[in-house]
Amino acid sequence: NFTYCPATGLAKGNEHSEFAGWAFPFPGVFLMEEFISEDEESEIVELMDRDDWKPSQSGRKKQDYGPKVNFKKQRLKAGSFTGLPSFSKKIVAQMKGCSVLGGFLPVEQCNLDYLPERGSAIDPHFDDWWLWGERLVSLNLLSKTVLSMSCDSDDTIQLFPTFGKENGELSPPGPLAEMSEGMNCTLSPWLVPSREVAVAVPLPRRSLVVLYGDARYKWKHAIYRKHIEHRRVCVTFRELSAEFSAGGRHEELGKELLEIALSFQGRPV
Repeated sequence: NFTYCPATGLAKGNEHSEFAGWAFPFPGVFLMEEFISEDEESEIVELMDRDDWKPSQSGRKKQDYGPKVNFKKQRLKAGSFTGLPSFSKKIVAQMKGCSVLGGFLPVEQCNLDYLPERGSAIDPHFDDWWLWGERLVSLNLLSKTVLSMSCDSDDTIQLFPTFGKENGELSPPGPLAEMSEGMNCTLSPWLVPSREVAVAVPLPRRSLVVLYGDARYKWKHAIYRKHIEHRRVCVTFRELSAEFSAGGRHEELGKELLEIALSFQGRPV
C-alpha cells in the first residue's frame, strides 16, 4: 500500500489505498538505475549460463560463490570456495563509486534465476545477521521487478500528509502547511501499526539496490510471483559481519575468506 520513491527517500501511500496522500521516511534503501550497460548485462548473463544452475526453493535456480556455512550450528569454513567469478571484478570495482558502499568487500555472491513459468518467488525473510554484515547489494538483470518490504514488529509508523508540487514530486509538510494563499491548515501525523504497512521498492532492469540499516534489520524483503513477468537474474553480494571483520572474534577466518573471494577466480560451489 506504499511505494518507495528514490528521489525523496519517502514511502508514499498508493493512490487507491487508504493511505493515499500520506507518506513516511523509509531509510536504508539506496537505488542506482542503469548501474551497468545493456552490453555488460548480456555478457554477464551469457557467462553465468555457461555454468549449471542448481534447483533452489520456490521455483528459483541458483549459483553460489561462497564459503560452506551451517547457519543453525553457526559453523563456517572455506570448503570448495574458490572465489567470486572473474566477471564480478568489474562490478565490484564500480560499486566503489556508490556513497553507501565505502569499504564494501564482498565475501559471497549468489546468482538467482527467476522465471514466471516456474512460479519463481522468494518469501519475506531477513538475511542472516551472524555471518553477513549490514549491507546487502543486489544487481537486477534482464527484467524489472518489485522488492516487497514488510514489518512484523509491534512498532507504529508515523505518517505525514503530502502535498503535490508543480513538478509532481511529493514532500512531507511541516506542522503547518499552506493549503492555499492566505489560509493555513494544521496537519496531524497519523500513527499506524507497522504490520499494516507494506512498501514496494520498484527495481528497474540493470539497477543496483543496497539494503542497510532499518531496511536490512527491521523490514523483511520478498519477491512475489506476480512481480516476475519475464526471466529475471539477480546477483546478490554480501559482506562479513563484525564478528568476522577487523577486531572480531573470527577476524582471521574472515581475512582468509576475503582473500579467496577477492581473487575473482571462482566457479559455483
